[in-house]
Amino acid sequence: MQQFTFKEKLKHLFGFPVIVAALGYFVDVYDLLLFGIVRVPSLKDMGLDVDIAGTIILNFQMVGLLLGGILWGVLGDKKGRLSVLFGSILVYSLANIACGFLPQMHFTDKVTIYATLRFIAGVGLAGELGAGITLVSESLPKELRAIGTSIVAGFGVLGAVVAQLTVELAGSWTLAYFIGGGLGLLLLFLRIGVFESGLYKNLEKESGISKGNFFSFFTNKKRFFKYIACITIGMPIWFCIGILVVMSNQFAAVFEIKNINPGKAIMWCYIGISVGDIASGFLSQALASRKKTILYMIFFTIIGVAGLLLGAASTENEYYFICTCIGIGSGFWAMFITIAAEQFGTNIRSTAATTIPNMVRGLVPVMLLGFDFFKADYGVITAATIIAVIVFGSSIYATITIDETHNRDMDFVE
Repeated sequence: MQQFTFKEKLKHLFGFPVIVAALGYFVDVYDLLLFGIVRVPSLKDMGLDVDIAGTIILNFQMVGLLLGGILWGVLGDKKGRLSVLFGSILVYSLANIACGFLPQMHFTDKVTIYATLRFIAGVGLAGELGAGITLVSESLPKELRAIGTSIVAGFGVLGAVVAQLTVELAGSWTLAYFIGGGLGLLLLFLRIGVFESGLYKNLEKESGISKGNFFSFFTNKKRFFKYIACITIGMPIWFCIGILVVMSNQFAAVFEIKNINPGKAIMWCYIGISVGDIASGFLSQALASRKKTILYMIFFTIIGVAGLLLGAASTENEYYFICTCIGIGSGFWAMFITIAAEQFGTNIRSTAATTIPNMVRGLVPVMLLGFDFFKADYGVITAATIIAVIVFGSSIYATITIDETHNRDMDFVE
């Protein structure tokens, strides 16, 4: 194993690729979670049903993420990681700016317009993290890879905190959309000095190698099961965010907790995720295992989820505290994407690292459908418990059975 001095570690971990990827993910998370934060005030201002219209619009955004993940992932392997970093941010920045003009749009069907704009934003948002993690993973020495990607995610998820604070300070959900779009366009200028990863440059010189073939995940049995396992590992994260946190007003009502603000629940959850993401990189290095790190964090998350569903919170602040604890446990987002990047060769690595997290996000509508189905007969708590058992059980099994990738050399092709 290569040894680095403290100065050399800092030079790698705070180099331009890591900083720009972290800033990119920061803006990505700001814009991704912004609808969840302004869902209630924006829909009320336009006279729309908060629960029904909110679910439709959120599902459109998640489907956009799913389809965008495939689009940007393939482009990342065919045209390079940087093309995705530039293209995706332009799409979601313009879509967010357009969302700020919704009150001035004179359409009778505001739900469809809002959903369409969030779908476009979802397509754009899908490319940011996967391309950034791939670029950082291929740029850093393998000994520092986990810490580098955890720094990207740990800083990036604070975008949700800033989004909530922006809404509170600005006092206007439309202004929050304008700020998000503006931050994205500003980030484009910072990316001018970023260089393509060396591994991808070497791959460009090779002839006869298929690049960015999304269907290759389904034509080889071993590769297919690895792909499905990677998706399954990340499902608990978005179960917690998409159901327990974004829909926190529904759970709080069961426990007679008043004045729960879903935006604040998201903010406190993401503060926890930031702590968890940074800690996961160092824990992975200490344990010399990606798998053990994720398993420990899943079990910690289960404790938080059980506490929430069993009614451990009886006040608003206690609910936010549990959301923070769930966030800490769910802070293996960067680790799970790093595993995805490390599982596959350079010629389909961007496709894997971009599509897999967006497949997880794209499964939120499926989880919401299951949640709503069981909720009709059994209530909110039982419905969430059923989905939680399925999601966490599958994730634990996938984590145990997938290949360990700690210190794996990434200079290989499929």
